[in-house]
Amino acid sequence: MAASRKVTVVLKAVKKIAIQFCPFESNVQSTREFLAIVASEKARATNMNCEVMCNVKHDKSEPVVEVTYIDGEKLVMKGANLTHSEMLNAFLSRCNAKDPQAQKK
Repeated sequence: MAASRKVTVVLKAVKKIAIQFCPFESNVQSTREFLAIVASEKARATNMNCEVMCNVKHDKSEPVVEVTYIDGEKLVMKGANLTHSEMLNAFLSRCNAKDPQAQKK
């Protein structure tokens, strides 16, 4: 699973993460792995005001991750054709660009 690679997720620049998927579809594994990473206690501790919502539907809908940043920008990722690594890289690159402390490092 995703835990084999150590990744530091910092949610300081994130206001809300909304994840939606149908658990019975075959293309949801990467979205579920992304959810496990951003909803972990360690990640959530970096911003207690960040809202992580998961909407599990049984309607054969496409897995979607919608991230709303503090500045109002939104990142929408359709997880059907992405790996959890690709999703995480896109998410973290935007987070790092918006976090002044991460830019200093």
